[in-house]
Amino acid sequence: MRFHADLHVHSKYSRACSKNSDLEPLAWWARRKGCTVVGTGDFTHPAWLARLQECLVPAEPGLFRLRPEPDRAAAAGLPPNLAEAPVRFMLSAEVCTVYRRAGRTRKIHHLLYVPGLAEARELGRRLGRFGDLSSDGRPVLALDSRDLLENVLACGGHLVPAHVWTPWFGVFGAKSGFDALEDCYLDLTGHIAALETGLSSDPEMNRRVSALDRYRMVSYSDAHSPPMLCRETTVFDTELDYFAIERALRTGAGYAGTVEFFPEEGKYHLDGHRACGVRMTPRERREHGGICPVCGKRLTVGVLSRVEELADRPEGVPPEGEAGFRRLVPLPEIVGEILGVGPKSKRVQREIDGLVAALGPELAILEEVPLEDIAARSPLLAEAIGRLRREEVVREAGYDGEYGVIRVMEPGGPEPALF
Repeated sequence: MRFHADLHVHSKYSRACSKNSDLEPLAWWARRKGCTVVGTGDFTHPAWLARLQECLVPAEPGLFRLRPEPDRAAAAGLPPNLAEAPVRFMLSAEVCTVYRRAGRTRKIHHLLYVPGLAEARELGRRLGRFGDLSSDGRPVLALDSRDLLENVLACGGHLVPAHVWTPWFGVFGAKSGFDALEDCYLDLTGHIAALETGLSSDPEMNRRVSALDRYRMVSYSDAHSPPMLCRETTVFDTELDYFAIERALRTGAGYAGTVEFFPEEGKYHLDGHRACGVRMTPRERREHGGICPVCGKRLTVGVLSRVEELADRPEGVPPEGEAGFRRLVPLPEIVGEILGVGPKSKRVQREIDGLVAALGPELAILEEVPLEDIAARSPLLAEAIGRLRREEVVREAGYDGEYGVIRVMEPGGPEPALF
């Protein structure tokens, strides 16, 4: 079975004891987007874990589904072609470890996965000794990354380093990261199977570092709200099964690549200083000695610069047998650009309602629906998606926490009428 998975999301744990859990909107948006497996987010938070136990029932090995009543609510308002799509949940969480190593303070984000609620409870019991799990959905732990991994393994789970290149909290980040994975996870590094690219990098950038060849690259949305689900996903061709997914990451069999942001859209792609509106390429930053020419403060070193520091390959030389990936722009951004309104506007949502009812989920429209079928509803949208698939886009790169912008239509083009 070939399916999309988005396994890095954040639940609204602060509302976990309310009547309306965020699992229902997560499932609703997963169906609309075309995503089959979704992370629960935040299982380390006690209130949210209690909510998961209340709302979920076991499905395939290591995966869960909503109970019938909330699942019906999670299909309400969707067209029939989407309402029946299966949605499964994998128990997931993100934690931050803060500790000293080799004379530096290290702040590293990690994604944690376990196959069952008993394992989640046990891991929470262990991690609760190192931080207040009830204070935040992404708890801060006074724990070495290597020791975190040891605890995850002891509970039958697996760990994926999160958004590995971002400056502040990535394992290779310029601010508090390492130059090699082995420097972070020490003797347990062999238990790491996959690395999350993050929004500001893609597999092509990561493959410039040959030491990363043995790791699968995964991409997830890091969504803090359900509508942001699936802006990045990982594609699997396996049984619908926690253990099959983990095995695909370890062996490569059944791992079918990723759907990525254009990395320039990520908010840490280039170097710069947002307060002064200064954005620089790696070469420009070096020419300025890493100093903002406006205020004299140090620039934030972005993902592209950090990749270049560790790279031992030129661009465009992927390892043999590398799974493919494709860069996409979320459908609301494209429709919003055509209409000249924001991607979250009601007009955009109404237009997409009609598109998914007629053509299928959002990811399918972006990736595989024939352009002639799209043109039958909107020639202008078909032109935009054709340009996207050919990567004929205008890129304005993000920097220092400022998202970049990807445009598929040139200014001064056709009038903004979708249908």
